[in-house]
Amino acid sequence: MTTSTSTTLDLPVHSAALAERQPAALPMLFLTEMWERFSYYGMRALLVIYLVNAQGYERANALALYATYTGLVYLSPLLGGYLADRYLGRRKAILIGGFTMALGHFAMAFEPLLHLALGLLIIGNGFFKPNIGTLLGSLYREHDPRRDGGFTFFYMGVNTGAFLAPLVAGTLGEKIGWHYGFAAAGVGMCLGLAQFVHGQKKLGNAGFIGDKTSLDKSDWLHILLIAGGMVPLVLAILSAWTFIGPVWDPLPLLGKLAVVAGIIGALWFSGKASGKEQTAQAMTRDEWLRIAAILIMGFFVIFFWMGFEQAGGTMSLFADKLTDRHLGDWEIPASYFQAINPLSIVILGPVLAAFWTRLDQTRFALSSPAKMGFGLIFLGLGFLVMAIAQDRANVSGTVGPHWLAMVFVIHTIGELCLSPVGLSMVTKLAPTRVAAMMMGVWYLANAAANKLAGILEELLKGTDFKLFWFLVVSSLSAGILLLLISPLIKKMMGNKG
Repeated sequence: MTTSTSTTLDLPVHSAALAERQPAALPMLFLTEMWERFSYYGMRALLVIYLVNAQGYERANALALYATYTGLVYLSPLLGGYLADRYLGRRKAILIGGFTMALGHFAMAFEPLLHLALGLLIIGNGFFKPNIGTLLGSLYREHDPRRDGGFTFFYMGVNTGAFLAPLVAGTLGEKIGWHYGFAAAGVGMCLGLAQFVHGQKKLGNAGFIGDKTSLDKSDWLHILLIAGGMVPLVLAILSAWTFIGPVWDPLPLLGKLAVVAGIIGALWFSGKASGKEQTAQAMTRDEWLRIAAILIMGFFVIFFWMGFEQAGGTMSLFADKLTDRHLGDWEIPASYFQAINPLSIVILGPVLAAFWTRLDQTRFALSSPAKMGFGLIFLGLGFLVMAIAQDRANVSGTVGPHWLAMVFVIHTIGELCLSPVGLSMVTKLAPTRVAAMMMGVWYLANAAANKLAGILEELLKGTDFKLFWFLVVSSLSAGILLLLISPLIKKMMGNKG
């Protein structure tokens, strides 16, 4: 595992690491991810509101498109991780993804290119997302006490971008013109790319297949050709969907999951990685147990993100339609509420990181699965507040903005218990030769959850369940169950737990 030169950045991690500084590339990766997340969350903050208010979509149709988009955003890393592990290397994959997403964001600024833009964003994210995290993980040695602190800092970068996005892109989109907001997201992606290109030397030989230490002219040619080739590829997929869609759409969820599982199996067992043995033949029993632990926790993660991702869908529409957003003569843009979560992470992230550090040094230390269980419980408590707010709005027409603010803060605490812990855990548990692909599998849980998040309201129609009350029960139940089985999962994790 490659390490890099130290820099002046110190983080409050385990005491054994206080004398050793974080990798030199960490601030660069922080800023790259910050601008990439600015672009993603800027577009996400506007998408559903834009579809309903500017494109004339019905609520259910807008949520369904949002569900498909966000679901595929988290499904595409499976393929992007596979290609990076076997053929491209992480650095080239990140750059291909960044250029492709930049094209997608700028395409969003032109109304007729909506579906092309969404396709480019989905594919670009597939190359970028699984590889930026695994590239950071490769900078730490095994059992490195700096790792959790580094990932917490990295996660704060994610949320700095997510905080700025609704304020900048949201203001431009809602107050000046929708397409200005989408173009601002494209500018953010370009800034992230520039940051990553500028900081290449700090990565040493990390992120390459073989003994390379830098990108050469042929690498850049490959990057630009592949990124540019995504435009005709997306257009071809959109054309083919007129034939595929009528077969795919009627499939039940289990049928779709079976198809995805078949794709995963084909990728897993096919070919050889750079002349090495097939990954399936090389796995040891302990490695399979660690992979099984990732898959079990991925199942529980579905329940978390199924609820949490209501933020960009039903909660975004709640802010737009059922929240009194007036402060004197000024009306708060509905997209601004999505800045509460990342701002809370930036504020609370260091506090919780310090809390985990202290707790982990005592006999009350919690395993990663237990921390994630508490994350689900906090999510359920947030939806308890949201369900009460919905009931009040049904009676009075609107509720004050403090209700949504309270929900976002409680959900933030849950996210900090679950998301950075899970991200760090995957980089520790996944065998190195399939690390990016396993990150893609981890994001597969997010894909299923995001799809469910967008269609859940429609699925519950005709039942006795109200959306937010259903999420109270599902989140709390999943959290309690995960706490109960966390000792078993910790045993499966072995000495990497």
